[in-house]
Amino acid sequence: MKNQTINDERLSPWPWQVKEADISFDTESLARKLKDLTQACFLVNHSDQGLGIAQQAEVVGMQAPDDSDLNPSLHPVSAFAPALGTQSLGDSNFRRVHGVKYAYYAGAMANGIASEELVIALGRAGILCSFGAAGLIPSRVEAAISRIQQALPNGPYAFNLIHSPSEPALERGSVELFLKHQVRTVEASAFLGLTPQIVYYRAAGLSRDEHGEVLIANKVIAKVSRTEVATKFMEPAPLKILQQLHGEGLISEEQMALAQLVPMADDITAEADSGGHTDNRPLVTLLPTMLALRDEIQAKYQYKTPIRVGAGGGVGTPDAALATFNMGAAYIVTGSINQACVEAGASEHTRKLLATTEMADVTMAPAADMFEMGVKLQVVKRGTLFPMRANKLYEIYSRYDSIEAIPAEERKKLEEQVFRASLDDIWAGTVAHFNERDPKQIERALDNPKRKMALIFRWYLGLSSRWSNTGEVGREMDYQIWAGPALGAFNAWAKGSYLDDYRARSAVDLAKHLMMGAAYQARINLLLSQGASIPVSLQRWKPLGRC
Repeated sequence: MKNQTINDERLSPWPWQVKEADISFDTESLARKLKDLTQACFLVNHSDQGLGIAQQAEVVGMQAPDDSDLNPSLHPVSAFAPALGTQSLGDSNFRRVHGVKYAYYAGAMANGIASEELVIALGRAGILCSFGAAGLIPSRVEAAISRIQQALPNGPYAFNLIHSPSEPALERGSVELFLKHQVRTVEASAFLGLTPQIVYYRAAGLSRDEHGEVLIANKVIAKVSRTEVATKFMEPAPLKILQQLHGEGLISEEQMALAQLVPMADDITAEADSGGHTDNRPLVTLLPTMLALRDEIQAKYQYKTPIRVGAGGGVGTPDAALATFNMGAAYIVTGSINQACVEAGASEHTRKLLATTEMADVTMAPAADMFEMGVKLQVVKRGTLFPMRANKLYEIYSRYDSIEAIPAEERKKLEEQVFRASLDDIWAGTVAHFNERDPKQIERALDNPKRKMALIFRWYLGLSSRWSNTGEVGREMDYQIWAGPALGAFNAWAKGSYLDDYRARSAVDLAKHLMMGAAYQARINLLLSQGASIPVSLQRWKPLGRC
């Protein structure tokens, strides 16, 4: 009976045995060695001491040994996991092309919320981050370029280029700055289609090397949520736009020809249920759709380097990160969780509020940059009246044709509760604002009462996010705070740990926790699939300390 028990213990799916002296059976050692992703791990089931772990084993035959050959100091391996670090996650080409440590980047958050400090901190750790240039005037963006390039002369860093249908001059000005200062990676977001500005940026960086191969100096990461937009970025630039740019002397004839050989974007980020501009797409349906579209377009154009498809929106925990990689994402993108970090360009009041946000504490509200189009973005609703007030403004805009047409009682409420000034005074401030930013906006509104009303309402929508960033005292209930449900998931995961304190959150630390946690979760899942009885307390990555 004793020999039968020993023989049963020695039946193993793996051709390894472990010396008893190399096995650790205590929970602390088990936890430590499971987290050491640089080493393989071998689990054994000891008849007396239970689950044990070792980091080395000896190769033996596949057959169970005879009773006469049994060595009580050797134990068969019941489950095995190789060294499985963060390099196993995502596309290695993403890391190579962008010169980064992880298949990961921190997405842009407008108005400088994805600040210089955030970009530099992540860049110094070998992690890509996109500066939140959207909504900022050219001089502010240029100052950010100078500071970031000085701190990260060799990168990595990116700058956001947001589609601005209401302010095309702002989009054009950003591209001119990026080309002037040789910003080599842009994250294109909120595009409804291709514009001459984004095509100009892409084509102006094309050339051939000494072997005749196409060199792409200006890399584009396109953040999209619709297949019709994704298709435009996956295909070569439209000939009509290229001819227009060539006719204006902005690109050469060779660049026009080369632009028809490469896709508009190197990377496509499938943007799911994210903070800010979003279509609230479920990640589990959006990402596979984008991957299938990529494969279809690759078969058609046969690009030498296939487009990489990553994903963001809803990625706020190690489990979510691993699930995204397992679905085929080349890389992952985070946004909402970084806004609560110490490096973010958000006020302390806002960061404190973000650290308590739950998954259901977000809602949709009108976007300042696409207000007239009815485009909405995802914001925090807890602790602020902004969503309610912003939606009320859009309701009034839809109902009336001018400021003068608004009933006196309704107008009084707006002036007292929302604007805290007369609408005439707000218009005067709006004129001053756009004269610095884009004077044509005022010209188009002078003879268009509806347009004038939209610009006045956009005054509130635009400033509300800046109030949140600067911590405007007395305007706390008007703070516009962009966030998606991923932030609530992150807060639930971090609860009870040192990351529960918003003052302890750094973007580098969060990135490492997500990537290392995802790799750890992959290891645990592999061991569990082999029948290993790992304690429940060790089946999830926990933020016990800085990575």
